[in-house]
Amino acid sequence: MTGWVTVAGLGPGDDALVTPQVALALDQATDVIGYIPYVARVAARPGLALHPSDNRVELDRARMALDMAADGQRVVIVSSGDPGVFAMASALFEALEDAPDRHDTDIRILPGITAMLAAAARAGAPLGHDFCAINLSDNLKPFDLIEHRLRHAARGDFAMAFYNPRSSSRPHQFARVLDILRQECSPETLVIFARAVTTPQEALTILPLSQATPEMADMRTVVLVGNSATRRVGKWVYTPRGAV
Repeated sequence: MTGWVTVAGLGPGDDALVTPQVALALDQATDVIGYIPYVARVAARPGLALHPSDNRVELDRARMALDMAADGQRVVIVSSGDPGVFAMASALFEALEDAPDRHDTDIRILPGITAMLAAAARAGAPLGHDFCAINLSDNLKPFDLIEHRLRHAARGDFAMAFYNPRSSSRPHQFARVLDILRQECSPETLVIFARAVTTPQEALTILPLSQATPEMADMRTVVLVGNSATRRVGKWVYTPRGAV
C-alpha cells in the first residue's frame, strides 16, 4: 500500500465549512493526527486510528506522520482553520527538511477557511483592502519582534488580524498590544473581537480602539483592527477597496 500525508484545514468550527476535499481525505485516511480538540472533531469509524496529542508538539506530530506514511499508511494531519496559517503545514515541511530520506513522501496540503476570514465575513468586509495577519503568541518568536511588526503594520495603515491574542500564561501582552495601537492609530479605529466564530459559543463585539480592553480577548478570539478608512454601514463594518 502506498502511503501519503495530507495536511487538512477543518475550518473555524462549523462542520458545514469543511471543504469536500478535506472530507474526502478523511474518508480515505487510515490515521488522523493532531491537537486533541481538532482530532475530536473527526468522527470515529472502523479502519481509522485517531492519534490526538497535546499542544506544542507540532514537530513530533509531523515526524510521526512522515514515518507512518513511509510504512504505507494514509495519514491526515488536521489543523483548525487553514493549515498554512500559523498551523501544521509549515511544521510538516520543517520536519521534512530535517529528514532527507522522506523527501519523496506523497504530500498534499488542503486549504481551509481560517478564523480570520470567518470573523471578517461575520462582521462584513473589514479586510477589504490591504491587510496583514500577526500571531501574538511568543512561543516561537520573541515578543519584541511582535511589537516591531505590529508597530510598522499600524504605521503602514494596514488592517490587521491577530491570532492567539491573550492566554492565561501571558495575560499582560495583549494590554501592551493595545497600548502600541493607541500610540499609532486613531482612537476611533474600529476593533472587532470575534470569539468562537461559527460555533454555538460565537460572540462578536465591535467598538472603537479607545474602548477596547485586554479582557475582551482570549485564545478562542480573533481580533480584527481596521485601517484609517474602515467604517460602519448599518450593522456592518467594511474597508473600502480604494487607496486611502
